[in-house]
Amino acid sequence: MLSVYKPYFTQILKLSYPIIIGQIGIVLMGVADVVMIGNINATNLAAAGLANSVYFLVSIIGIGTLSAVSPIVAKAKGAGHTNETALLFRQSIWASLALSLFIVIVLFILTINLEWFGQSEEVTVLTKSYLHILNAGTIFMLSFIGIKQYSDGLSITKPSAIITLIGLGLNVFLNWVLIYGKFGLPRLELEGAGYATSFTRLVMALAMLTYILKGSIYKPWLKIKEQIGGLRLFKDIFRIGLPSGMQYFFEVGAFASAAIMIGWFSKEQLAAHQIAINLASVTYMVATGLSAGGSIAVGDAWGRKNKKDLIMSGKAALVMSVLFMGSTSLLFAMFNTFFVGLYIDDVLVGGMAANLLLIAALFQLSDGVQCVSLGILRGINDTKLPTVFTVIAYWVIGIPSGWLMAKYFDLGLYGIWFGLSLGLTFSAIVLSIRFIKESNEFDFVKDEQQQFKELIN
Repeated sequence: MLSVYKPYFTQILKLSYPIIIGQIGIVLMGVADVVMIGNINATNLAAAGLANSVYFLVSIIGIGTLSAVSPIVAKAKGAGHTNETALLFRQSIWASLALSLFIVIVLFILTINLEWFGQSEEVTVLTKSYLHILNAGTIFMLSFIGIKQYSDGLSITKPSAIITLIGLGLNVFLNWVLIYGKFGLPRLELEGAGYATSFTRLVMALAMLTYILKGSIYKPWLKIKEQIGGLRLFKDIFRIGLPSGMQYFFEVGAFASAAIMIGWFSKEQLAAHQIAINLASVTYMVATGLSAGGSIAVGDAWGRKNKKDLIMSGKAALVMSVLFMGSTSLLFAMFNTFFVGLYIDDVLVGGMAANLLLIAALFQLSDGVQCVSLGILRGINDTKLPTVFTVIAYWVIGIPSGWLMAKYFDLGLYGIWFGLSLGLTFSAIVLSIRFIKESNEFDFVKDEQQQFKELIN
């Protein structure tokens, strides 16, 4: 049975593995920050957790919106529309800049009003300065992602992975220098991690832009023959991508809200949550890589008008997510204390984090399936109804049930995590069913008619 999927596994793996390496590299930057900050004290670790939760709660809208670039480019490439692919390079950059302006303003407002989140004064003060520094690097982060998505859509996924790994090394080195005050520089602690991250993002954005403009492999896809259609493509990025951005927002928002609620219990519980979610995010990044690879493969099949490849590519991506996340589930269950020990030697915080990894082991499969389902649905431009499903999963099921278990059944942070597990499971079921239904009913003629109506309007 699985042999039928072999060519699709190969295609998606070829597309995905550089993206996965890049995604893990990005997450490992956060892991490095947390590990190195955790060596200071639990208060700094809690502040880092709160800051990252707030930062990604907002910035994920931009990241999610830009995720639409790769399937749009893949579709244009698959259909042989070289002028569209050239126009999309510029439009992806313009979209990145527009999103950056919005996100920077929102984050600035939240940062100066951080008291809204009801955390301890000590944690709030540390978080504010750290968030301001992270926010300064937002434009560089989104520029890198927009350009990276363009390259991924052309099925050229290795350059961004290499640049990310170089960025990881730079970030760790700068963390060591600035957090602990090496080479005669002042010891900046948490703020030092912020400066290191923002500077690394600048270097990565410039490197990615330079590589595409100078690389011969991109030249056939960057020649603009006529300017007509640029505005339409810019709108397409937001029309398809913004619902995806909101999907990510509702998901990350749920986990950010979970962090805030856990912070109401104690800073030790918040620190434990930060460690466990940091570890879970590593495996999630592999799932997002498979999601991106599946999205590109599905978009390419759509451009070639090959329904069989479209369906099989999506199903292959789902099978791969199940196989991988099933394996990580076993690892979390068997080596939970070992993984936590890499972060902190505090017995209380470490014990709670190890317990949370057991819960994470339970929702690994659901997390992988729902993540890949969102990607392959994005590949066929189906983003609106999946956004509704995401809202229900996290904000009707996950957060309310988690708070109920935490507050009224005295489960504390464990209750919050059990609630999130329920939301992820619901999301995985409905989204995977949605793709199977929509892909089987997909009509290329109907799609062309819809595109023509949009063009003349």
